[in-house]
Amino acid sequence: MGAHYLLRGFKLILQPGLRRFVIMPLLVNTLIFVLLIGLGINQFDRLTNWMLAFLPAWMNWLEWLLWPLFALLTLVFSFFSFSLIANLIGAPFNGVLAEAVEQHLTGRKIENQPLLKTLLQLVPMLFRELLKIVYFLLWAVPFLILFLIPGINLFAPFLWMLFSAWMLALQYLDYPMGNHGLSFAEQRKKLRDRRFNSLGFGGATLLATLIPVVNFLVMPAAVAGATIMWVELFDKPVTQVRI
Repeated sequence: MGAHYLLRGFKLILQPGLRRFVIMPLLVNTLIFVLLIGLGINQFDRLTNWMLAFLPAWMNWLEWLLWPLFALLTLVFSFFSFSLIANLIGAPFNGVLAEAVEQHLTGRKIENQPLLKTLLQLVPMLFRELLKIVYFLLWAVPFLILFLIPGINLFAPFLWMLFSAWMLALQYLDYPMGNHGLSFAEQRKKLRDRRFNSLGFGGATLLATLIPVVNFLVMPAAVAGATIMWVELFDKPVTQVRI
């Protein structure tokens, strides 16, 4: 339920007519990933040395416990930073990719717009990206607090995964929906109406981001998969689209 749209997205971005629209999102994805990993490696040793400096000499044995913890925290921070920054910078290119995918699926020709109008459309697009970041932070804090509550913290990781899947569905379905003028509030309502499909798609995207090499292609594939969802589930009913 929903997960297969991501797989179809991977297949779709390899089509000859769409590959050129994937280049820029892929370059943005790769560049930001390399920069953040390089920054993380550079700062990781400094961070651990700074933290360990506060420990008394007799507690130096804790170093072997702290290193895995710091590594995990760095990985989590890098993952969410990477997702937020990559989608913020790549939003204009992802919007163009979503348009191209929709035209490929439906055969409906998208009219060329004046350059000024196209540039003006970047403003609401970037505004929606900022709204998603604020929305994420407002919900992330309560979810993270659950990890500190005894008993409930046993379920916190599963709740966090569901929240992450929901956020990724919101993130990528925004591109085809935003191209049709839907506000962030309207998008959330539509996703709630198709909650299981949305969570299935978001969950598959979350898992794909954890797979080395595959994660470089996740952003354009997820945009393509989200656009297929838009055409088949959220827009006018379509019996079958060609891929």
